[in-house]
Amino acid sequence: MHQRCWFVVILLAFGIASGVRGAPPNVVMFLVDDLGATDLGCFGSRFYETPNLDRLAASGMRFTGAYSACPVCSPTRASIMTGRYPARTGITDYIGAPQPDKWTRNTRLLPAPYADRLSLDHRTLAEALRDAGYATFFAGKWHLGDAGVLPTDQGFDVNKGVFRAGSPPSYSSPSLNPSLKDGEPGVHLTMQLANDTCQFIASNADRPFFAYLSFYSVHIPLQAPQELIKKYQTKAQQAGLAEASWGIERGSKVRLTQNHPIYAGMIESMDTAVGMVLDKLQSLGLDKNTLVVFTADNGGLVTAEGSPTSNLPLRAGKGWLYEGGIRVPTIVRWPGVTAEGSVCESPIISNDYFPTVLEAVGRPLEPSHHVDGVSFAPVLRGEKLAGRRLYWHYPHYGNQGGAPGGAVRDGRWKLIEWYEDESVELYDLKADPSETKNLAKDRADVTARMRRSLNDWRRDTNAKMPTPNPRYEPGKSSNAVP
Repeated sequence: MHQRCWFVVILLAFGIASGVRGAPPNVVMFLVDDLGATDLGCFGSRFYETPNLDRLAASGMRFTGAYSACPVCSPTRASIMTGRYPARTGITDYIGAPQPDKWTRNTRLLPAPYADRLSLDHRTLAEALRDAGYATFFAGKWHLGDAGVLPTDQGFDVNKGVFRAGSPPSYSSPSLNPSLKDGEPGVHLTMQLANDTCQFIASNADRPFFAYLSFYSVHIPLQAPQELIKKYQTKAQQAGLAEASWGIERGSKVRLTQNHPIYAGMIESMDTAVGMVLDKLQSLGLDKNTLVVFTADNGGLVTAEGSPTSNLPLRAGKGWLYEGGIRVPTIVRWPGVTAEGSVCESPIISNDYFPTVLEAVGRPLEPSHHVDGVSFAPVLRGEKLAGRRLYWHYPHYGNQGGAPGGAVRDGRWKLIEWYEDESVELYDLKADPSETKNLAKDRADVTARMRRSLNDWRRDTNAKMPTPNPRYEPGKSSNAVP
């Protein structure tokens, strides 16, 4: 065979093996704020309605062991962008949280200092794709710093978002998004962000693109269109769910029922927005060559600020290192590669998206940048993912009642260490996914091994630790959020 023909055959073989055929795949990523692990119909909810995400799951792969890198937002967002653990980027709490020198709560420890912006020293997924010729677009919540470190400073050509704090004053406020005009009536922020994304896709249909739609939903304030609120009020009454049930999580009141009409309306609005983008891809004939990723930045809110959802059977929620705080619903669709309606139980984490997307679009990995991420593209092809340990470091007191701590998962085992008193909890997630039975004393060998691993990892990442609070008054209220 002629030498040039052999070259073409090799290129075609590489494209098929890598899942890239013809033009490089587009990438659309959805990130939802505070979405609980069981908040979608395809992940078990019997109250919230999510037909578009159920449709996406039926055409792609559901990840039942997907984790956020932190139980609060900014650290996870940084990990998605950089492929690094929060301890390594230095962003270990939501940006805007009090630094130790401004700490006023009566707590045993002072929270660790944290970086209040994503340093330009870190290469981002957007920069990697832009350098590969992709048009790059960001819409929605950034929460990784303001002037000088905005999305357009970090690899995005277009920014339809803002840099202010994580929660919008109103979902109908025109001040949040450059697309919204002052006084424009009837505009819902969630829908506007979807419209912006659709317009970008249509304008770049003739070239590879990366569209990152980072919803403010379903973060507080709890607001939804009135017709949806009425719909779910009726549904709750008809289902006998008008009253919620409650429990206690380490002194904090925790919601045990999914029945909040406003929150349900927010979820349906978000689902509708996702559907708008998916439909735009299909109408333009781009859906067959677009990698779609859907995930969340932390678990659902169950112990404060309205406590609008429940993560049962998982324990606790946002701000906690229990599974409800870090397990997130995740769906990936890679047409022609991922089996439709498939399910993966292998644990993955936010750090993994950077290398996974690079591999999916046929680009070389950049291990010196996404140092903590592992590509799970093999799983999307139906192969196995090698086991490894996953780590968490949250040296802060959360607004939701959680306390400083760290965690490590190794296979079926998960260990949580509380920094206030150095106590540990060990759970067998295979037998006890709800983390009800602490086996730290019963399995002292596993506890010791995992604790050593967590300590070694903190040293390796130069993790900042909380320090004793010199103003702490034992017996006095901690001023914690109830």
